[in-house]
Amino acid sequence: MSPRRNRPKGTDSSGRSAEDDRPRSYGGWQSVEDWRGEQWSVRNVAGASAQGKTYRCPGCEQLIPDGVPHVVAWPEHSGVDERRHWHKACWNAKDRRTTRVQRPRNAPRF
Repeated sequence: MSPRRNRPKGTDSSGRSAEDDRPRSYGGWQSVEDWRGEQWSVRNVAGASAQGKTYRCPGCEQLIPDGVPHVVAWPEHSGVDERRHWHKACWNAKDRRTTRVQRPRNAPRF
């Protein structure tokens, strides 16, 4: 018979868990990415925590409906006032897109 373990599962010998090393954020997992020569804070938002508002994606100019998982990104130097909500696919394809989609004058914006 093996001796009983007195420490909780998922901790190492120092008593710290693997979760202590992950970045902390509210509503999703956050990371830092380089884009256009700047550091961007990127946070994944789960669909369950995306309740109450509709956002417009700057990548495709389409609406992100209430309850849809998406990405929130902002430049590190400017803070959270510059946050933009992106579709996950649009954020991942941002390097393959042109600077802006040009529409004819009478085309709808949505």
